[in-house]
Amino acid sequence: MENSMKLIMLGTGNAATVACYNTCFALCREDKYFLVDAGGGNGILSQLQKAHIPLSGIHEIFVTHAHTDHILGVIWMIRMVAQAIQKGEYQGELRIYGHDKVVQVLDWICRMTLPKKIVARLGEEILLCEVKSGEKFQAIGLEVECFDIASTKEKQFGFRTCLPDGQLLVCLGDEPYNACNQMYVEGADWLLCEAFCLYEDRERFKPYEKHHSTALDAGRLAAQLGVKNLLLYHTEDKTLATRKERYTAEAASQFSGKVYVPEDLEEILLRGNGGTTAQ
Repeated sequence: MENSMKLIMLGTGNAATVACYNTCFALCREDKYFLVDAGGGNGILSQLQKAHIPLSGIHEIFVTHAHTDHILGVIWMIRMVAQAIQKGEYQGELRIYGHDKVVQVLDWICRMTLPKKIVARLGEEILLCEVKSGEKFQAIGLEVECFDIASTKEKQFGFRTCLPDGQLLVCLGDEPYNACNQMYVEGADWLLCEAFCLYEDRERFKPYEKHHSTALDAGRLAAQLGVKNLLLYHTEDKTLATRKERYTAEAASQFSGKVYVPEDLEEILLRGNGGTTAQ
């Protein structure tokens, strides 16, 4: 379908997971990919390879915040794209979007840790682009609007975008929703939301002490905001064998729409009447 898009979950875990990769994903439109975060290391390269996503197809990256499990994989992306440019295997620019601290941290780590010939590409073919809350940028032909999620821990941006078929997709980053962002989130067709653990497991994983929410909280939020499809990520990794079934059930106890709890590398077709799992 000409207007169809898919979301590829490259990782679904929180910062401390080892049995799944840190939360990051790509929006795919034909042969072009918009990468959102990149996890905490060079595991992003393996995940991209497994998902059959070529570096040459990625020209825009959005980094929600500067925590290690979201930003360090971007350093590897910069390194590998720069090397591909040197070999003539990457055409055009790579634009990396984020708020002021994200840009500052990326620039500093690159200059302190990468070879000079890689760093020389910064400001040339590889651009670190600061965006402010409420500002927009273009990625794979989509208009992406950033917003400050009002984090209690670390400055963090989410975003919303209108898909080619008119659906509204909103990413809340990896912390709970703040009511100040109602204008960005309410009525979304797709809401991408963190769920650190199940509510029934809150004493074990202590999500509230870590400023996170549960699948129950996410389901209740989606119902309150009139969301159509709810996708949960950034979870613990101790219950992976039952995660999809149990998280879905807990969120669905509060929310009558469709709930998705993807595994690493799972693809979801973003359709107007709800998505379908592509693998």
